[in-house]
Amino acid sequence: MNPLIGITPSTSPDDASRGLTDRYLLARSYVDSVRRAGGIPVILPTDSDDATAMLDRLDGLLLSGGSDVDPARYGEATVHPTTYGIDHDRDAFEIAAFRAAADRDLPTLCICRGIQVMAVAMGGTLIQDIPSERPGSQEHQQNNLDKKRGDVTHNVRIDPGNPLYDSIGQATVGVNTFHHQAVSDPGSVLKVIATSEDGIIEGLWHPGMTYGVGVQWHPEGLSAQMPEHAAIFEGFVESIRANVRIS
Repeated sequence: MNPLIGITPSTSPDDASRGLTDRYLLARSYVDSVRRAGGIPVILPTDSDDATAMLDRLDGLLLSGGSDVDPARYGEATVHPTTYGIDHDRDAFEIAAFRAAADRDLPTLCICRGIQVMAVAMGGTLIQDIPSERPGSQEHQQNNLDKKRGDVTHNVRIDPGNPLYDSIGQATVGVNTFHHQAVSDPGSVLKVIATSEDGIIEGLWHPGMTYGVGVQWHPEGLSAQMPEHAAIFEGFVESIRANVRIS
């Protein structure tokens, strides 16, 4: 059976010729990566308060990348000047969705913004701006280096003994990078399983879930040409197949 996997999109206003309208936006690479791994992707409306009801119809959940989480969600009163694109509806939906997925053990993969939502949902905090709050860190926005989504910029070290390592099968992997924020404190539930060479958190795992993994990079941008990144989606889908929901 091909599992049904819900993917969260971004929202964006579009000033089209017929007037201003809001659109859902999702890079096709997410959809293609899920399909190649054997899943059926569906895009979820993130302006809904029916997150838990939607999960009843899904076999897996993917929280995609996008703009920044509202700092108030993790207890900060100030907003860094570089924080952008706060979407209160999406924040509320994704936080509720991850908590519900954890409660019901629904396999979940969280990418870039998604790993940050994962941490906030479990009581963690974020670095609002890496360059100013972690001076001396390497460049984590590779577009500043004139690199594209399919380029590799730095290495990530992955600890053994978790689903991410089991999927990739190696302790070091080259990744792309498009983020100015990152997880600061993952909270008491999530485990740090991957870091970049400068100590920035690149991977989280919820050990109480059959599959609850977050990565800070964009494997969907690399999966078509790099088997180690395609393996992340394959491991995600395989975990769903092994889950009692569809076995």
